[in-house]
Amino acid sequence: MKKVYLFLADGFETVEALAPVDVMRRAGLQVITVSIMGRKSVLSAQDVLVNADVLFEECNFDDADALVLPGGSVGTENMSACEALRNEINRANNNNKILAAICAAPMVFGRMGILNGRKATCYPGCETDLLGAEYTATTVQIDKNIITACGPGASFDFGFAIVEHFCGAEIVNTLRAQMQFRD
Repeated sequence: MKKVYLFLADGFETVEALAPVDVMRRAGLQVITVSIMGRKSVLSAQDVLVNADVLFEECNFDDADALVLPGGSVGTENMSACEALRNEINRANNNNKILAAICAAPMVFGRMGILNGRKATCYPGCETDLLGAEYTATTVQIDKNIITACGPGASFDFGFAIVEHFCGAEIVNTLRAQMQFRD
């Protein structure tokens, strides 16, 4: 079973975290929500209190198949400031693990130089921090091991893109039908 770590920091966008978690868990991926705040309770940008599965300090990410960052301007800044998280992102990237970020969160990858020479998308206005990337302004952008998405409205498509990478298009089509997504 593929293991996905989704990181939570105060100020994260609720739907950008929980919709992808829902989609990935429905597909059978093992999704672990990780608080980088030193406490399991993390407050979203919409004042929704979410209890993470684990604290960052409790994790060993050697078994990670993907690292996922939800957006939110405050949440993104909190993630960007977390040196231990940045170290894990670099390590995952060096091992060609999936790195996924939505809305403002692709800025974390951009500031780290991970998007250099890659196509990426993000929330409009955040593209100046996608250092070295070709900004596409698409809903979801996939470039090798990097998956980025543009904002809250892309939350389900973002989750489906991660699922498709690990499980294939047929599983995504089945999920979309079960969840009543219409084309």
